[in-house]
Parts: sequence; C-alpha cells; structure tokens
Amino acid sequence: MSSLDLWPIGNCQVSGLIDSEGGLVWGCVPRVDGDPIFCSLLDNGRRDAGEWRMELEGQVSAEQGYLRNTPILKTRLTAEDGSVLDIFDFCPRYRRRGRMYRPVAYVRIVRPVSGTPRLKINLSPMKGYGEEVAPRTNGTNHIRYLVGPQAIRLSTNAPVGYVLEGRTFRVESDYHFFLGPDEPFGGNVGNEVEAMFEATDHYWRHWARGLATPMDWQAEVIRAAITLKLCQHEETGAIVAAMTTSIPEAPNSERNWDYRFCWIRDAYYTVQALNGLGALDVLEKYLAYLRNIVDGARGGRVQPLYSVMGDPEVPEHVAPALSGYRGMGPVRYGNAAFTQIQHDAYGQIVLPTVQGFFDSRLFRMASEEDFRSLEGVGEMAWKSHDQPDAGLWEFRTREDVHTYSSLMSWAACDRLANVAAHLGLEDRTTFWRDRAETIRERIESDAWNDDQGHYASAFGGSHLDASLLQMLELRFHNAGDERFRDTFAAIETSLRRGEHMLRYDTEDDFGKPETAFNICTFWLIEALHLLGRTEEARELFATMLSHRTRSGLLSEDLDFETGELWGNFPQTYSLVGIINCAALLSRPWTVVR
Repeated sequence: MSSLDLWPIGNCQVSGLIDSEGGLVWGCVPRVDGDPIFCSLLDNGRRDAGEWRMELEGQVSAEQGYLRNTPILKTRLTAEDGSVLDIFDFCPRYRRRGRMYRPVAYVRIVRPVSGTPRLKINLSPMKGYGEEVAPRTNGTNHIRYLVGPQAIRLSTNAPVGYVLEGRTFRVESDYHFFLGPDEPFGGNVGNEVEAMFEATDHYWRHWARGLATPMDWQAEVIRAAITLKLCQHEETGAIVAAMTTSIPEAPNSERNWDYRFCWIRDAYYTVQALNGLGALDVLEKYLAYLRNIVDGARGGRVQPLYSVMGDPEVPEHVAPALSGYRGMGPVRYGNAAFTQIQHDAYGQIVLPTVQGFFDSRLFRMASEEDFRSLEGVGEMAWKSHDQPDAGLWEFRTREDVHTYSSLMSWAACDRLANVAAHLGLEDRTTFWRDRAETIRERIESDAWNDDQGHYASAFGGSHLDASLLQMLELRFHNAGDERFRDTFAAIETSLRRGEHMLRYDTEDDFGKPETAFNICTFWLIEALHLLGRTEEARELFATMLSHRTRSGLLSEDLDFETGELWGNFPQTYSLVGIINCAALLSRPWTVVR
C-alpha cells in the first residue's frame, strides 16, 4: 500500500520520490509538471509498472538516510542470509564549464557491502499519465524508453539483458545507472557516474554551509531548506507548491489537486523563509520569474498560479488510467484555480520584490524603474482591496471580500510606501501611505464583528479562519493589540483541535474539512510565542516535528486524531513552518560563545 514515507531527490530540473524500500515511485519528465513516467504512487502502489525498483532476493530489512546536508539518498537492503547492498539515489547537480549542470536524469549506484547479494531490477516507465508502459529498444549497454515525443536512455555497466528480462543476478561489483537524455553516454559509465556523485555531494554540502541556521533544530531546518530549493524550477525561477498531484487532503474526500505549479502565495512564503536563512539564490531567480509575470499582466489581473514556465493556462483534467493514492481517485493534472480571482496575489508579489530595493547582497538590485513597474501591481491591490474573491482557500462555488486578501492589499500599499521613502520619492510615499491607511480603516470597520468581538474571515461576516493569525506576520497588528488578542482567543476556541489547527470549520465545496492544515498549526505556534506562551509553543513545535516522515518532511494535511499525514508531498507551506518556528523559538547562538 502506498504511503507518504517518501524520500525526495532532485536537481531543480526534475525530481523523484523514493519509497521505504528504495523504489522510485514518482518522477515526472521533462520537469516537475510533466508526465509522471514513474507513477505507481498514484496507481494504488502497483509494482509491475510505473516504477524503478531494486529487489534484493530474500530481503528482510531496509534502512535509509540522506548523506549529510544533501538530497542524496542511501538505502541499505539486507537479506535473510546476511547479504547487504547499498543503493545511492540522486539527480546530478553541480557547476560544470561555467554553468549549472542539472540534466533531466535520475542516477542510481548499487554497491555490494557483504555476502552474496542477488538483485532483480524492475525498470518500467510509463507514458500518458499511466496509459501504457513505455515502448523500449536496446543496445549493448543501454535501453531506450519512448516516454513521449522524446525518449530517455538508460546507460549502465550492469548486464542489460538481466534488466530487460527482470532476471535475478549476483551483485559482485558496483553497478551504475544513468537514466537521462537519449544520447550516447560519453566516457566510462562507472567513472562518469562516480564523478557526478562526488560533484553533486560537494555542491549540496557547500550550499547548506552558507545557510544562516538557528542554533537549535539545525538538521531539521537544513533538510527543510534543501527540499524547498528542490521545489524551485531553476530555469525560470518558479517555485512549485509540492512535487505531487492528487494525494487527497483526507481519505476518500476527492480533495485531490495538482500542486505542481507556482502559486504566487506559496512561493512568497517560501522565499520569505529561505531569505531568513540567507538563501538569496532562490530569491533572485524567483524575482526574475515575478518580473516576467508582472510584464505579462501589463497592469492587469495577476492569477493565483502559473505553470513553472509562466504559462497562464493550466487546464484541469482527470487521468483515468491511474486509480489514485491507495485507490482514492481521481488523479488530476492541471488546476482550474488558475481561473479564480484571488486578490491576495498582489501583496504576495510586492512583499518579496521589496527586498530587491534594500538588500545590497543581491547581484541585481531593484531600481526606480522597477518601482514604477511595481506600482502597477499596487494599483491592482488598491482596486481589489474591497472586492470579492475566492480567497486563499480557493473556494470554487462562492466569493466574499476576504479579510486576508484585504490585508495583503494593505501590505502591498504599505511596503510600496516604504520603498518610495527609501528612493526619496516623497510624493509617492505620501500617496501609498494614504492608501494603506484607507485600507486599514476599512478592515478595522468591515472585518470586525462587534457582536462576537473578533475579526471575521470576510467583511460583514462572523466566521473565523486561521489566516487572521497573519495579522502579526504582516505587521498589521502587534501581539499587544487588544483586537488581535480577542481574535486569537476566538480562533483558538473555534479552530484548535488539541495540538493542531484547522484552516476553518465551516462547510466548503466538499463539506467540512476533516484534517488539520499543517501551516495553520505553525501559525498557531508563532502566535503563541509572540503572545508570551513560549513553552507551550515549543511543546507544539516538538509535536509537529514528531509527525515528520523519516525523511524529515511534511505533507499539507494531518489527521488530528491519528496523526497520519495527508495531502500533497513534500508541501512547501509546511516546510516553511518548520523553518520559521525554529528561528522564532531557538536559543541564540550567543549561548555557545
């Protein structure tokens, strides 16, 4: 049966998920939003197709772990006779000839450790979202798989006939597998793959070395940061919300969505968290992506999400050939949310872009010309601050004037005023400051429910949602504000379920939510700390860390009764929560100086 006990690998071009026994069960080409040639994760865990599995004869155990501070996975398989072999999985990434080498390729190394291990290899990529097993041809040292308009090629020093026929054979030396572009493999496969292994290991250890981690929970933060970087499509700078599609938010809920796209909202939170660690390479590339989005909008509406290539249309379809995670279909590809109106996007473009005007470490600092362009986004934020939308929770059948969207419009105007002041543009400073104040007054009057004594999730409403906690993060209120404290108390009473937090508890298009939303629990932890309840916050943070997979990661949702993870994986929102809460709750570095 499929589970989310998965280990991501990747190189910011392609990614894959390895299961608890070393099987590559999810991987898309030529990029994260492409056709999943490895898709058994969403075909009820079938093992005859849609995966790449190394099966040790008589296997009794599997142990896994990443090489320290890298996304290189080591899986050790042990057989009942004591034979042991190791499998190393990675996607090459390193600087070569003056540029980053990140091919559409998966690499596996098999090393015998002890005894006489016997291995069977099942490599069966599929095409057309599970419609058929990819046709193949072969040569002396390679196998070609026609997975779409282009083929991919396995180059190996292992016996090709054994791979083709699925035969079990003795492993007496190291075997190397490079599944990548359909072109002859230059040089000796073993030597070349070993060099890729060393260079990729070196790259990631040095990238992690540059992170400004908190004193406490360093390993947890580094793992979250590496995985967030893997969620960036480096070619364009886009950041996907997750590597998967259609892992349901709750069992048999049909809340199955494709998250392999760039949500402006999710990406904002991701770069915000990585900025705190000093990972400016992710920010710089994402800002370039945003500039292209803004140029394409030409002063008009910005969508909530785009493809990793910046395409505005990602039509939603169902893949009938795939039965779904644990048979819980449908499997969707594309996401109809691109058609929705979600006004918070304007603030989430302005907020990360603002750093470009202040941060001297950036290669390309923003200019006054960039500010003039960004004002167009601010203009849309101003026009939409009191207009109905689908909200950050993407309701498909109703619209309201959502408080969170209005808060983001306020933040856009407020930060534009800060930039204008920095640039010495006094008239624009006054202009944007006045607009921010007007929106603030509107929120204070229309989002506040006098009868119930708290802010509501929508203007004129009475319901609550966890996004109201972001008033602190956005600096709309501070922790001492009486209105915020009253709203927090109401949220805690209404939405908290033990050690976890719902996003809302009212019915939506699919009924009431059945699982906690992990990022909302992290927002609760942040608010508890800022309100002076730090010990409780640390206890809840420890609980959330205990729910991580063995790979140190989280999905989107969690069953607050059983603790089981649900939703797409790995979820950037949730990893952001780990980083932000660790930074807030950690002891200072001065304790060891």
